[in-house]
Amino acid sequence: MEANQTTPRPAPAPTNRLAVEKSPYLLQHAHNPVDWFPWGPEAFAEARSKGRPIFLSIGYSTCHWCHVMERESFEDAATGAYLNKHFVSIKVDREERPDVDQVYMTFVQATSGGGGWPLNVFLTPDLKPFFGGTYFPPTPAPGRPAFRQLLEQIVNVWETRPDDVHRSADSLHGQLQAFAARAQNPDTRISGAWLDHAAAVMMSEHDPVHGGFGGAPKFPRPCQPAFLLRHFHRTSDPEALRMVAHTCERMAAGGMYDQLGGGFARYSVDERWLVPHFEKMLYDNAQLTGLYLDLWQITGRERFAEVARQTIRYVLRDMTHPAGGFHSAEDADSEGKEGKFYCWTFEELRHLLPPEEFAVAARHFGVTAAGNFLDHSDPDPLPGQNVLSIVEPALTPAESNLLASAKARLFEARTRRVRPGLDDKVLTSWNGLMLGALARAHAVLGDESYRAAAERNLGFIQAHLWDAESRTLYHRWRDGARDNAQLLADHAFLLNGVLDLYEATLAPGHLPLAVTLADVMIERFHDEVGGGFWQSAKGTDDLILQLKDDYDGAEPSGNSMAAMGLLRLAAITGRVRFREVADDTLRLLATRMEHAPQAVPAALAALDFSLQEPLRVVIAGGSEDQRAGLLRAVHQSYHPNRVVLGTEGPVEEFARQLPADTDSSCAYVCTGNACQVPARNPEELNARLHGSDRVGSG
Repeated sequence: MEANQTTPRPAPAPTNRLAVEKSPYLLQHAHNPVDWFPWGPEAFAEARSKGRPIFLSIGYSTCHWCHVMERESFEDAATGAYLNKHFVSIKVDREERPDVDQVYMTFVQATSGGGGWPLNVFLTPDLKPFFGGTYFPPTPAPGRPAFRQLLEQIVNVWETRPDDVHRSADSLHGQLQAFAARAQNPDTRISGAWLDHAAAVMMSEHDPVHGGFGGAPKFPRPCQPAFLLRHFHRTSDPEALRMVAHTCERMAAGGMYDQLGGGFARYSVDERWLVPHFEKMLYDNAQLTGLYLDLWQITGRERFAEVARQTIRYVLRDMTHPAGGFHSAEDADSEGKEGKFYCWTFEELRHLLPPEEFAVAARHFGVTAAGNFLDHSDPDPLPGQNVLSIVEPALTPAESNLLASAKARLFEARTRRVRPGLDDKVLTSWNGLMLGALARAHAVLGDESYRAAAERNLGFIQAHLWDAESRTLYHRWRDGARDNAQLLADHAFLLNGVLDLYEATLAPGHLPLAVTLADVMIERFHDEVGGGFWQSAKGTDDLILQLKDDYDGAEPSGNSMAAMGLLRLAAITGRVRFREVADDTLRLLATRMEHAPQAVPAALAALDFSLQEPLRVVIAGGSEDQRAGLLRAVHQSYHPNRVVLGTEGPVEEFARQLPADTDSSCAYVCTGNACQVPARNPEELNARLHGSDRVGSG
């Protein structure tokens, strides 16, 4: 199979400072006529010494509209010359510096009511923003000035009314500081009633026809349906399960899911999950793997397990570094056209497939001569393009065989196309999510290759992104080098991923690493005064303010994941400090959980975990093979508020004292200091687990 076309694209000799960077996004801009600086002291000093405003442009390598604005404006020689004369221009990869991005995205959202990428913001030399927006076209459009017109207006104001600009920037900065200084209320009482209220709010947004929550564009946002599955487990509300199952059925049948190669695109531009924004992100595919595993545990429907398997197959095939790290994303575009790699014309299919296969495939996937996708952002769009989706699912056995053959032919033909660009940087946070998904898939589906991939991934992170001597976890690795950023999300996501791997394997080395990650996270990110965690490490010196991430969007927030990881680790180790910091973090998020629950489904999942004594399954004694059988039994059913632990290492004292037989394994199902009679085989363990389940797994 042809390897991914690694970004950046081949280009002439370097023309600006970005040519020595590691970020694929920055390297895409290394040959622009704009004299870009990377984010850092050199750019800041240049702005101060020349008294110029900073033009800050933030995006990421697989961002379609970032590519559009680059083609229209940043590759234009006249625009580049104007920027070079009047501004100090800085490019930031939002995936490398999400903390920088969040500061200026918060500003743009507060002043314009919207946000997105590319994010374009104008700053004073001391990094304070005074104007910003997202995509600006080369010519005026409704509600959007032409980019060159905007630049000229900014220059005019900067040169004729500099004092007004600085006063405005100072005032806006003060408002941002007040926003960032929000603290948790120590008197806040956490309420379990918030869970039912949150579920009602989220379920009210369900699309009964197409699935999903809200209207177009539709994002999968896995932490929201995952919370509703918890609600089903807690209350036996069948509507919650029905809505999530319906949503996942429709997503997997739509064009947002790659019907040939597996894996999900970032979102659907329509309400039917038909036409995706074709970029594929590691974080989506990691979280969706977990969601489909949850559904398989609850329903036993093989379709959900198969989607999880195919998604993992995609990641291991197309998104994995030879040493075991996971790449970040694949582009929406190839050969300058969005979706060209994934779409088909009617005639292409007819030419590639034998007549019987073509008849079945065209009907099953809804392929027509007119097509179902036209890229309206392209001045010269490709005609007759079809995104493959399941339009007619019912097939006879003979037709199913024909379809399987057709899919294999199409997939093979697709490998000969130019692949979308690959963002091959390895991010600790997103790798933590995929590590956890693989560990759970091994535990739930019993595939040893998933365990091997998870262990290799953790080994990669420990070798390239973790400095054991200084106990420092770095954010990004690419092309033999890591960066210097230290972020909460890296620690929180990796903590949960390592715990997933420990609970799936009980391998002795994983739990001490989880404890160390939690200790470092508290030491370097926890706000002892205001509660919760800062997004960046304390002492980060290139930000105008520190923020606390409190929105569970496409990715869960660092605070939500920190709370969940610490609660799980407290239940396994018995360390009271972990529980105290988790509770403190939930109090920080309390106002959102009570009044805007749709914003924090991952935090609400942590709240759900915190409200009762978690079920502990302690597996003791025997050989690794014997323990493996009991572990597999533990993970067959859906118990979201359960932890699994052994009797060795830094586990809680009660577990260490449970009797163990060296000749055979047993499993204790415990709550507090009370355990059921130990189970000696998977059948007995299943009976114990179902007997202790509040609702049952359905």
